[in-house]
Amino acid sequence: NEQVSRTVKLIIPWIAALVLAATQPLPAHADSLILQGSTTFNSELMVPYRAAIEAASRHRLTVVPNKSNLGVLALFKGEADLAMISTALANEADIIGRSHPELPITRLQAFPIARTRAALVVHAANPVRSISFEDLRRVLSGDITDWQALGGPPLTIRVVAVREGGGVVSSVEMAVLGPGIRISAPNQIRVQNGPQIVTVVEQEAGALGITQRKLVVGRRLNELATITPIEQELNLVSLGDPTPAMQDVIAACRAAAIAGLE
Repeated sequence: NEQVSRTVKLIIPWIAALVLAATQPLPAHADSLILQGSTTFNSELMVPYRAAIEAASRHRLTVVPNKSNLGVLALFKGEADLAMISTALANEADIIGRSHPELPITRLQAFPIARTRAALVVHAANPVRSISFEDLRRVLSGDITDWQALGGPPLTIRVVAVREGGGVVSSVEMAVLGPGIRISAPNQIRVQNGPQIVTVVEQEAGALGITQRKLVVGRRLNELATITPIEQELNLVSLGDPTPAMQDVIAACRAAAIAGLE
């Protein structure tokens, strides 16, 4: 289809686009688009590849990283052209539909860009190094509340995550608990953003942090292994059909993902 064709055409000259980004200004007639939402999407794609995405799409971008649900809400407010989300659109639609039932959720369209994975992290002194999906489900639902039940010390488990609407949390809830089921563990610590999760886990001996993979690198904590990774979808979302300029940006982001993430 037309969207696939746009992506294929951009993959071939990707290296040239990287050079153009560093050496040539965008044309005066370039559209300016606002992307708002997931910090995971931002760190995986926009931080390393934004200049090249602008060069390949020939459009200027203003990027506002906050949370997946805030990006989607910005679409309805007219404050963004595309929302960045780091979970399936169905997850975010469920959350937003419950808090804002008046919004026309069915008008949202998702465009898959790439996939990454979530990270489950614990304090450096915690000896637990892996967890089964069943035990993780019991932790997140509040059936297991002490690390001793998982082979660790007698210490209260404190689940650390961003407030509702973050893509990482939504992806973990969907994979582990199932559709529409939210984390109900006691003793939770909810923070505003991903970097705060890492800081809390480094300081809180009983913490179990749910965060994005890139934030774990180089920090004083340990990641729990699971039998299969908990994947996150990185999507761009439009309200209604995307304009040609939006389609150019979507295609350029897909090309960046293929060139840089695979």
